[in-house]
Amino acid sequence: MSVSPKSTAPLSIGSKAPPFSLTDQSGVSHSLRELKDDFVVLFFYPKDNTPGCTLEAQEFTALKESFRKQKSLIVGISGGTDRTKASFCKKFDLDVLLLSDTDFAVSTSYGVYGEKKFMGRKYLGIHRTTFVVNRDRRIAHVFESVKPQGHAEDVLGAIRALRK
Repeated sequence: MSVSPKSTAPLSIGSKAPPFSLTDQSGVSHSLRELKDDFVVLFFYPKDNTPGCTLEAQEFTALKESFRKQKSLIVGISGGTDRTKASFCKKFDLDVLLLSDTDFAVSTSYGVYGEKKFMGRKYLGIHRTTFVVNRDRRIAHVFESVKPQGHAEDVLGAIRALRK
């Protein structure tokens, strides 16, 4: 699959969530259509085992039960493999579903893969973005340019507000 270096805009509220089927840290395949929760939190993160991504995944793990009470499933998506995901989970005691988007096709379909800049260097990667997908598989909320600290709590608050 050819990917343009230009990032398209992430999906907007009301958009149909693109379907996907990806493997998790245990090598088990998961597709969006088979997830039965009221809300699916799709947090796209740049890379396993990096400080910001670790903090984000740890905060989602810490609030996993609160999300479960809201009938919401947390799903992290990034590049890497089943193996890197398994190692990441074990090293940091993470207890959330992490899926491998090895060719960045899913990240591209959600508009979160594209050109990034760091210390004057340009490269392609995932922009830290979170989507809350409702039972109808439509985008109910979008968080762009996410800062990892406190993000899980912000997402939980958005789900609570969507329930009202």
